[in-house]
Amino acid sequence: MRLVEEIIRLKKEKNAIILAHYYQIPEIQDIADFVGDSLGLAQKATTTDASLIVFAGVHFMAETAKILNPYTKVVVPDLNAGCSLADSCPPRDFEKFKNKYPEHMVISYINCTAEIKAMSDIICTSGNAVQIVNSLPKDQKIIFAPDKNLGGYINNISGRNMVLWNGTCEVHDILSTEAIINLKIQHPDAKLIAHPECKGQVLALADFIGSTNAMLNFTKSDTNKKYIVATESGILHQMQKDSPDKEFIIVPTDETCACNDCPYMKLNTMEKLYLCLKNETPEMILSEALINKAKLPILKMLDISKKLNIIK
Repeated sequence: MRLVEEIIRLKKEKNAIILAHYYQIPEIQDIADFVGDSLGLAQKATTTDASLIVFAGVHFMAETAKILNPYTKVVVPDLNAGCSLADSCPPRDFEKFKNKYPEHMVISYINCTAEIKAMSDIICTSGNAVQIVNSLPKDQKIIFAPDKNLGGYINNISGRNMVLWNGTCEVHDILSTEAIINLKIQHPDAKLIAHPECKGQVLALADFIGSTNAMLNFTKSDTNKKYIVATESGILHQMQKDSPDKEFIIVPTDETCACNDCPYMKLNTMEKLYLCLKNETPEMILSEALINKAKLPILKMLDISKKLNIIK
């Protein structure tokens, strides 16, 4: 309680806003000013007039907030909160890969580093990826990076043949069809909802596929009472808050626990959140040149999302 009180006090004193991803621990989600998925957080970052942005998420998300607010201080609870998917696409290697396809436009999933964003034409999120790809001419050649599972899903839905970078998110890619089939046998009345970062074999079993926010909205509006959830465990907090009469079962990574936690997301704690708000450090710092290059494809995404009325 003392930490909560101090965080609220400091937030008011410093005109700070706390942005948190759905995969953060429940205590951080509950004290945040805005909780969302990557698209919602990116959109929120463009509208804030706060003097200080505290980003409770992972490194690339705080980078995005800084890119969109270059003159606002952005701090994070833990600079080591990285992302396995972003790490799977080293900038130098991707540049060589990109040069093999000079006629291709680059669409990059927002779960990538600022350097990859700077090499892209359009950024997308899991919440708008299909719509953004479908907004382009059918004959447009596309490289999609860094998530091959999301790219494969988009190819399947859109009928495209995008060239895919071979990257994955360890939290989603590890989920197995065997574990899901076992859960479906144990809970025949449950619907399987899955994030498109999962493997194609997992998505083939799903009753609903969507971004974190889309899954949340689906469970609020759907009449079913039980769901098997194929994504990171943190989303269960919001699902149960919004639908206390429903049951949610996470697809586990192994037999040792009924969980699927991102180790990077869970590096952030209430104590670290308090300290970074108090000391205004660690600060996210990017060069002006990198910000200017990386900002263009993000703004392109936000513009397309606005025209297509994709709110979040």
